[in-house]
Amino acid sequence: MAVETLTSVPSLGPVLARGALAGSSSGSTLPDVALRVTPAIDRADLLEYQRLCGFEGGDVLPHTYPHIVSFPLQMTLMARRDFPLSMAGLVHVENEIEVLRRLTADDALEITVSADRLVGHPRGRVVEMVTQARVDGELVWQGRSSYLSRGKGDPEAERSQPPATPKGLPAQQWRLPSGFGRRYAAVTGDVNPIHMSNVTAKAMGFPRAIAHGMWTYARTLAALGPQTSEPGTSHVWFKKPLLLPGVVDLVVQQPETEGGQVLAGLRGARKKDTEHLVLTFDPA
Repeated sequence: MAVETLTSVPSLGPVLARGALAGSSSGSTLPDVALRVTPAIDRADLLEYQRLCGFEGGDVLPHTYPHIVSFPLQMTLMARRDFPLSMAGLVHVENEIEVLRRLTADDALEITVSADRLVGHPRGRVVEMVTQARVDGELVWQGRSSYLSRGKGDPEAERSQPPATPKGLPAQQWRLPSGFGRRYAAVTGDVNPIHMSNVTAKAMGFPRAIAHGMWTYARTLAALGPQTSEPGTSHVWFKKPLLLPGVVDLVVQQPETEGGQVLAGLRGARKKDTEHLVLTFDPA
């Protein structure tokens, strides 16, 4: 696989515009190329992200932060004319992250992104994007992001099955204002129109603007405590979009033994059968 080294992380706005202009695609072959960059971690940006997502402030990178830094590279690959799916219609349905050692703002992360698999799904096709981060050649972080392109699906196709969302009383409740998507975009650069306003979201088929899935992922991890910024593995399944403004309950099922898997879910505060995500975290 060829590797293209970039001098900086691309700005996401122009990448999204380029992807929209690329139009629809229907191929079956993923680009045989990886994108690589060694970004500088801006401590001010890191602190704003930590505050917005509920992580403790400091030099330690949150579990999800390398994904935020590398996300524009994923989108750059998807915006290519030889990418087999239309970027504009992709839905982030699942994500796995493994942190192999504690990471800080002092680490020079060499990040590489590639498209790994294109598989059938009952509701269309799923592409899996792989991101790896290395420091001095050592693999320290890796993630796998699954995006669904809705269309004619295969009812017999295998799909990842999430665990059941925990029941019981909420551990926390969060209220998100109507402009929360713009606030998150200002911190992360993710200016996807579905998050920015009701007008732009409706143009993409949503009744209102929706919260960023990666915020719900990060906020849930932060609520589980500082262990989630240490080595470990998380797996999240995104379910129904969180419409803005909105109120959600966090429900947590703690492990039966110390060091075991934590299970968490986000559900609607008023309609408790509305599930937004389910997440597992396994300490290393």
